[in-house]
This record gives sequence, C-alpha cells and structure tokens, in this order.
Amino acid sequence: MTLPTEADAVAAAAAAAAAGAATDTHCPYCSLQCGMRLTSGDGPAVTVVERPAFPVNRGALCGKGQSAADLLRPTSRLTVPLVRHRGALREASWDEALEKVAHGFGRIRDEHGADAVGVFGGGGLTNEKAYLLGKFARVVLRTATIDYNGRFCMSSAAAASRAAFGIDRGLPFPLADVARTDCLVLVGGNPAETMPPALRYFRELRRNGGTLIVVDPRRTRTAELADVHLQPLPGSDLALALGLLHLLIADDLVDTDFVTARTRGFAQARAAATAHWPQRVERLTGVPQALLRETAHRFGRARTGMVLTARGPEQQSKGTDTVGAWINLCLAAGKAGRLHSGYGCLTGQGNGQGGREHGQKADQLPGYRSIEDPAARAHVAGVWGVDPDALPRSGRSAYELLDGLGRPGPDGVRGLLLMGSNPVVSAPRANRITERLRSLDLLVVSDVVLSDTARLADVVLPAAQWAEETGTVTNLEGRVILRQRATAPPKGVRSDLWLLRELAARLGVHRGFPADARTAFDELRRASAGGAADYAGISYERIRAEDGVFWPCPSEDHPGTPRLFLDAFATDDGRARFAEVTHRPAAEEPDATYPLYLTTGRVLSQYQSGAQTRRVDALNSAAPGPFVELHPLLARQLAVGEGELLAVTSRRGRAVAPARITAAIRPDTVFMPFHWPGAGRANTLTNPALDPTSKMPEFKVCAVRVEAVRPGAARAGDGT
Repeated sequence: MTLPTEADAVAAAAAAAAAGAATDTHCPYCSLQCGMRLTSGDGPAVTVVERPAFPVNRGALCGKGQSAADLLRPTSRLTVPLVRHRGALREASWDEALEKVAHGFGRIRDEHGADAVGVFGGGGLTNEKAYLLGKFARVVLRTATIDYNGRFCMSSAAAASRAAFGIDRGLPFPLADVARTDCLVLVGGNPAETMPPALRYFRELRRNGGTLIVVDPRRTRTAELADVHLQPLPGSDLALALGLLHLLIADDLVDTDFVTARTRGFAQARAAATAHWPQRVERLTGVPQALLRETAHRFGRARTGMVLTARGPEQQSKGTDTVGAWINLCLAAGKAGRLHSGYGCLTGQGNGQGGREHGQKADQLPGYRSIEDPAARAHVAGVWGVDPDALPRSGRSAYELLDGLGRPGPDGVRGLLLMGSNPVVSAPRANRITERLRSLDLLVVSDVVLSDTARLADVVLPAAQWAEETGTVTNLEGRVILRQRATAPPKGVRSDLWLLRELAARLGVHRGFPADARTAFDELRRASAGGAADYAGISYERIRAEDGVFWPCPSEDHPGTPRLFLDAFATDDGRARFAEVTHRPAAEEPDATYPLYLTTGRVLSQYQSGAQTRRVDALNSAAPGPFVELHPLLARQLAVGEGELLAVTSRRGRAVAPARITAAIRPDTVFMPFHWPGAGRANTLTNPALDPTSKMPEFKVCAVRVEAVRPGAARAGDGT
C-alpha cells in the first residue's frame, strides 16, 4: 500500500478548494487545539466554521479561533525572503538567502566551534518540525546550543511531574474529566481569557454540584465563577500549598491507605508542612486563615478532586518546588491515580506538549528521552544513522542561551537560527535580550510574519503556516491531532521542513531531512518508540479516524492512553513521590525603592507575543494596547485617573502604559499583559532569575515602583 505524501496532500487541497470542499483541521493558537473546519469558495480565501464533533471544544471557538483565517491574507505576512544589506532588509531569492545562511553558519562553526551556532525553537511548531529541528541541530550543526520558548511556559510543571509521577503529560486525563470531579483547585490560571472554550467544563463542574476554588492575585473572569477565591501575594503559592497540606494533616484529612500503598516520601513532606501553620501562612500569603481552612476541608473531604496549575505558580524562580507542593496536596488527599482525580498543568502554547517531547529542548532526545542517557543516545542515533558518540551533550536553557548571544570567548554564540519565536517581546529582561540579538554575527529568523525579532535579523525566511501545510500537534491532554492543509501558501513561501532539508544539504548532509510531513512523522514514531512519550502506534490514519490518539501508544493495536496512572505511576516501583520542599521568598521582593509587586499575563483577544494577533483587526479592536491594572487605593495614592499614563520601573527598565483601575487586583500589586513591544513592553521589567531545576525565569513576580507620567516626562525602556 502506497501512503499519500505531502505532494498528494497539496493536490488534494487544491482539488478541494476548487470544489468548495471543507477541510477538518485545528486552531493555530492555544493548547486546546480546538477543532474547526475550513471552507473555501471562489478564490483563495477560506472561512472558519464550527466542527461540533471534535470532543475537546465541541464546536466552540473563541475570537482568536473565529478570526484565524485572517492570518492567511498575504497582506498580513511574509511572502519573500529578506536579507540585510547596508543596514536594511531587502527582498532576495531563496537561493541567495539560503547560501548566506549556510555560508555564515559554516564560517562561524569553523572559526568558533560547533556550539557557537545556536538554534532556538518554538512551542507552536508541529511535532514534525520540532523533531527535525532538534535533529538538524545535533546532526547537521553538531551543536549542543539548542532550546526553545516552551522553557518559558511549562518547564516547572514538567520537572515537578517527572519527579512525582515519572512522566510529564500536561493533563493525565481528558479535559472532559474536569466536569466530573467533585472539587477542583485552579492555581494561577485564567482560562476564561486564555482558553475560553475550556470554560464550559468548569461551568459543567459547578452544575454537577462540584466545587471550584481559584487561586489568583487578581479577581479574573475565571475567579468570578469560583465558589472560593484565594488572592495570595504574588510569589507565595508555595507557602499556600504547604499551609493547606498542614491543615490536611492537622485535621485528619490525609488518605493514609493511598499514601501507604501508592506513594513514597510522605514523612519528609509532612515534616516540611508542620512548619507552615495557618497563622504563618496567612502572614506569608495574605490569605485569611478561615479561607485556608475552608479550602483544605473542601478539597480533603471531596470524594474526588483535582489540582490544575498554570503559569502563575510555574513562572517563578521556585516554580518546580511550588508545583511539587501542589502535587503533594493531591497525593496526601488520595486524589491522584484515580478516576476523575489528579494533578494537571494547563499547557499554554499550541504544541506546548509535543514541542517539549521530541528534541528541541537542550537536554532532550525524541520520545522525551534524556540526551545524557547512553541507551537513549544509542536508540536515537540508530534511527538517525549516526554514531552515538557524535551526538552533542546537554546545552544551555533558553534564557541562558539568549543571554550568551554575541559574547566573546568559548561560551559565546555567534550565529542563531530562530524558528517560530519572538524573544524581543517574550523574553524576560527584554532590553538585554534585544541587545544580545543585535550583537550576533548572523541572526536567521524563519517565521510567518515580520515579527519584532525578525526585524533585527540578517536573514528572514517566510514560512508556511497552519492551514497551508499538514502536520501533527499534541494538545494539553496528550492527544496527538492532525492539522490538515486546506489552502496553498503564497508563491514565495516555503515550509520549515523544506527549509531544513535545503539548509542541511548546503551544509553537507543530503539525507534524513524529508520535506514531507508524513515521512517525518513516521521517522519520529521510530525515534520515540520505547520512550516515555511513545508515538510508535500513532499514524495519520488513526488520528483522522479517532479524532486524535493519546500517547503513550506503543503499537498500532494499542488503544492509546487517555488516562494515566490508574494502575501505577510511571516510576521504577509504580509509586508517586512526594516532593520535599519548603517556602522561600521570590528572588526579588518589594522594598523602599520598589515597593510594589508586578505580575504579568494574557488578555482574551491577544496571544503570546502578539506577533500574529496584532495583525488581526477584530482582535486589535478588542485589545488595542498595553495597560497597567491597579487597585483604586493605589490609584488615589498616585493621583492618577483611568486611562492616564503610568510609568512602571523595575531594576531592569521602565515601561509606560495607561492605567486601568479595578478593585479586582490586590492594592500592593499591579498587572501588565505582555503581548506588546515598545514603550509598554511588560518584559522590559521582568526578572530573569531562574528556577534551579527547570531554568524557568521568574516572569510572575518582581518588585516595581509606579508613578504617574506628567506631560513631557514619558520615556521608556531604560535599563538593561
């Protein structure tokens, strides 16, 4: 039997478009990967319509999904390669652009060593792209210098999950199970704005008689739905979780049978929790003791329960310990490894799950294997047809990689291939990262649009996007789904798989980099076989027939694994591990000079760095620019009114944006969304202090001062 190739898919898409047919596919944005259908009529335009049969969103789409076809307009995106000439970007042929890249990377490698050429990927890349990007770094460039922007999203939750359960999958159960649990604790997440179609499950939970508890310094749209809302100080989530565990123990709510039979390490966790009594935790978090006790009792007494974390507790310099403490709460209450119970992470980016499984992380090989494991190296090298000893070792994490760009000496990175990421807006201490990008000998960016980072590049390569190519992604449930090509890209645009093949050939590797997505996926299946994230039994045909397949799926006759841990955890002895953690403050706490907390996040109508959504008129109308959210008491202290400009200053820089006054935030905290560049760029301010395990920067808490901007005084971006 001959399987269809990408060329066949192109022909099929063209025929379907000519016939006005519909193509089932998925949204290009968040980790829900909502099902949608693209229809075409006369001309190249496509229209998004609902796809009610897909089980995750059941037809519901947010404004971003509804307007996703706007990204396909040629006026919204890159359509030709660009090269820098005499300080400015000009149009170029593909041959000229690729020769410039290959020559530049080859020269840097020869003069400075293989690790002087770096690769930076993205959590929005398909599994096929992420897989071949990691292979390109290790086999073609032979560099250890590779990481990706997903390090800034889910890495703390991933590290804590691996330590506790032996495996990391965002949700170890289908999202629909959320509606069936008896008590849900949501920590530092706001799905009402970040993934609106998921909110139906939270509403169903409450209609079914369940309890929703939300932990967030702001009274968000999600918190407004909660039975209990805890508003802790930013950076105090670890103390809060420890205090709740203390109350479970003190009030005899620990499931001792479960702890004895299915866990290890409870004695150490119990000892740490005893130091976090209610009065102390109230002082550390600002959460009243009565609410602490109510939360512990509701969760502990519920028949089933879940804890879900998002970026709030994870994007901290102690994020791994913080998530570990919330997992401890689940384990102590016996709410893990059972139906409708467990811990999960609300993964953020579209392929945030798959993107961290198949090799674009600094320490990783496909199948969620460690690059330092001899057996893993041997297996993957066998698939790739190379000597295991030729594979590089672990490299630097995302922020460490970016902070080392352009530096002299043996550890400096002189050239960078950046694919599907925009660190000028998304990286912490963004002024410094912008300087580092400018200092490179050669910056190459492959993207759909001329992002803020692409504007700094020496070579910009226009990439095909979601509806213009076929490929798989893995949503927050671990469900591998298939985006299908529905329309052709503009004439001058190429896929990232084609780009990697062409660059590999120009750098001397003529095999092993297929431009066909199905061929790449079949190789990924072989490379992942036997790993934690085993895709060996997943095929494009199965995905189409089953609306996605849950990994691990080690063989074609395996049903996939919608629910993990029901029989045993993925550790050597099948038991989950308690984390031995204790409270410590944020890396930077308020003081006399910087007396307030800053926390950051997203808004409903923008997405991540905004590189795509800021080009969609309907979304920009709904969320036209940055703002500073502050409490009325603080606004009165500053003598500032709604919409007046505020300057927010940290030890790293200054941002200016209009005031948005609301009683929904703590008086000692201000909030800024991070979607915009320029004067209101929130990540000018954020702290790159890293979690020692996950290497996650501390986006969610830093110390700032806030001042009203008087006429003639506006400036922004000071500091490094």
